[in-house]
Amino acid sequence: MKTEAVAGVQPALMKWARQSLGMSVEDVAARLKRPIDEVNAWEAGSSAPTYPQLEKLAYDIYKRPLAVFFLPFPPEEAAPEREFRSLPAADLQTLLPDTHLRIRRAHAYQLALKELFDNRNPVEELIWRHVILKLDAPVSAQAQAIRDALNISVDTQIGWKDEDSALKQWRQAIENAGVFVFKDSFKQKEISGFCLQDREFPLIYLNNSTTKTRQIFSLLHELAHLLLKKNGISKFDKSYLEQLPPSEKRIEQFCNAIAAEVLIPSADFEQQIQGWSHDLDKVEEHYFAGLAKRYGVSREAVLRRFLDQNRVSQHRYEQLAKQWNNQQKKGSGGDWFSTQGAYISKRFMQEVFSRHYRQQISMEQASDLLGIKPKNFAGLEQLVLKGAAA
Repeated sequence: MKTEAVAGVQPALMKWARQSLGMSVEDVAARLKRPIDEVNAWEAGSSAPTYPQLEKLAYDIYKRPLAVFFLPFPPEEAAPEREFRSLPAADLQTLLPDTHLRIRRAHAYQLALKELFDNRNPVEELIWRHVILKLDAPVSAQAQAIRDALNISVDTQIGWKDEDSALKQWRQAIENAGVFVFKDSFKQKEISGFCLQDREFPLIYLNNSTTKTRQIFSLLHELAHLLLKKNGISKFDKSYLEQLPPSEKRIEQFCNAIAAEVLIPSADFEQQIQGWSHDLDKVEEHYFAGLAKRYGVSREAVLRRFLDQNRVSQHRYEQLAKQWNNQQKKGSGGDWFSTQGAYISKRFMQEVFSRHYRQQISMEQASDLLGIKPKNFAGLEQLVLKGAAA
């Protein structure tokens, strides 16, 4: 009966599923609207949930197949504490369940990519095979190597009409270089994104809950991580850097420097600011806005370049950065299908549809790979056929 405890549920699996999302017993009890002692008893093995309770745990809370709770031992999965070194331990331990789910989803995408492309990246010129970053080499030369590999000149960059176009172009160039880029709206707003390295299918996952210019910087920051052959997960607030061990702090600062140099090449930047006063604390804000528009970056990114040159004070930088961040708004999401099309890697999505058309996978299998319900398959298909997905 539905009110009877389910036989065969493994207590160790109950505890593992909860901990793998960074949830406490109190969190789970609150979601189920059950006493804390009851959840503790399930994990201790002195009792077990009913079938409806197990279904809610599996599908609504832990996002796991029901069958996983009957396995003899937990499946092998990399914990964020072992997988990422770019955040302090305290921050990794406080990742929200939603962030854990995004990381798990990214791993699922990598497995799907290996299956779809028979374990071989479809791109011939893979950027990480011939652009290998080194912490002790000049940043400017290495950033130029990235630009060359992506085939994006300064003239091309300044020709993009707005930041939305800039994000699409940088993303497409990086995908053309073999890296798969996914996006989603994170509930943990302070996380800017993360990356997972792989010999054939490295992946970048961006937080769409922010401005386009921030996504662009995060995209290049995570690319730098991949070219160092290191996983990374990053936050917008750079204060966390001070809590990292020296070696990891150096890596994060290096990836920030690479992203800034790729987006705002020093040579062109110096040309644009010829004749400017050395002390820019009193300069009008629209000067920064003009440079930001030229490169398709945030005003804060431009201001940071001047801070690094000691041409604006720390106080002025923090004052304007706070003011601008409060002004920034996320772009409109558009309709559901366009949003999903923008979230999923374009090359990945096209391959899923191609396999479906060749009758190699069913509509249900294709929908599962894309993370959508089968009833929405036709709508997303129309978007792909129109070539509208970004």
